[in-house]
Amino acid sequence: MMTFIDKYIMPGAVKVGNNRHLLAIRDALIGMIAITMIGSFAVLFNNLGQVIKPYGRMMEAIFGPAWNTLGGDIWFGTFAFMTVFAVFGISYKLAQSYGDDGFEAMLVSAACFFLLLPQIGNVTLTINDKDVTGGAWGFVSVNYFNATALFTGIVVALIATEIFVRLSRVKYLVIKLPDGVPPAVARSFAKLVPGMATIFIAGVFGLLFRKITDGQVLNDWLSKVIVSPLQSAVDSLPFAILLVFLVHLLWMIGLHGPNILGGITTPLFESSGVKNIDLYAKGVKDMDQYGVLAGSFLDAFVYLGGSGATLGLIIAMIIAGRKRYKQMIALGGAPGVFQINEPILFGLPIVLNPMWFIPFVLGPVITTVISYIAVSSGMVFPIVAKIPWVTPPIVGGFLATGGHMSGAVLAAINLVISTAIYLPFVYAQVKIDTKNKTELTKDSETLSLRK
Repeated sequence: MMTFIDKYIMPGAVKVGNNRHLLAIRDALIGMIAITMIGSFAVLFNNLGQVIKPYGRMMEAIFGPAWNTLGGDIWFGTFAFMTVFAVFGISYKLAQSYGDDGFEAMLVSAACFFLLLPQIGNVTLTINDKDVTGGAWGFVSVNYFNATALFTGIVVALIATEIFVRLSRVKYLVIKLPDGVPPAVARSFAKLVPGMATIFIAGVFGLLFRKITDGQVLNDWLSKVIVSPLQSAVDSLPFAILLVFLVHLLWMIGLHGPNILGGITTPLFESSGVKNIDLYAKGVKDMDQYGVLAGSFLDAFVYLGGSGATLGLIIAMIIAGRKRYKQMIALGGAPGVFQINEPILFGLPIVLNPMWFIPFVLGPVITTVISYIAVSSGMVFPIVAKIPWVTPPIVGGFLATGGHMSGAVLAAINLVISTAIYLPFVYAQVKIDTKNKTELTKDSETLSLRK
């Protein structure tokens, strides 16, 4: 099996993991973690006042009735413009992968993104106690800037950067100034024509696209044709099982599964996660509107102790092989509580060790199924807050579900299940180690007698 994986799966996985476009998407979204984290916690702390009444009364007593205005302001400065940040970041990272400094590229990509948005949006005004709806220039919906337009932002950033970088390499389009000109000015003029040409191409494309689609802008068309069907397919149990299986299969052959697949999964999870946070911030009670596989779903309910739910393995070691694995427990215990499991993965080792293949892969798949059913059925509150991936298990489930105990209970149950799955294999490994040690001792004694 390992030979098959090494021959047929590993080359493709490495190729995907090294793709510059997927890396740019992943690195840019990860680089936005400070923005998404503070925005998420702002929404969480605002809504905790409804879940934990004493907390709400305390905040009102300290800051007044409008104490949650701060959270709303932070949300507006973070999640409301998430796609704009992504366009800048993705273009910058992609341009750098080609050896460009990335500065001009991200500005040009942002201009291309903005010019493809509708300049006239519907606005409702109250005139003489009557609501009047009509078009008004400049009233663009925030949905064209937040996570709703994330897919469009990714597509525009990638294509605009590719065009800009390629045009920048055409020597006839590069303006060279004399040596005495300051370097910053010289660099700007060197990419003047490629930048203008890229923006012009985007403008012509937008004009023709609206003509072909009877006035639809790119984002609306993509949302209807690609994004909505894709999100429905992604937010499903089969996709969850496939994703978790592939992540842990890659780990078993020594490849960082989350990093390799992150370029594909991160934008999908982030988009769904921000949608949930927005619904939660608006006080939406209908659970059917919330996504299941959103944001920190895996970190909160599946990756308990890291990939493979190896905190369950450490607990199993404490139960079944405390003396045998004393050093490994000490080495991996504390990091495992904070979702860091490299000491266990490479120290035990689990990587490239067929002995641990079944529990390492099977455990997360089982807990993924349980978690998906629990959230989709309404037994557990959905993910409505982004948590740091190093948040300890159970605490992460509590915070990610907006302070609901159902999330903590589900994480605790999954941790028990993971421990139970690892336990027989720990017993088996202890037995094998004891047998090998006994045979080694007998061989040593036999060799001593012969001497």
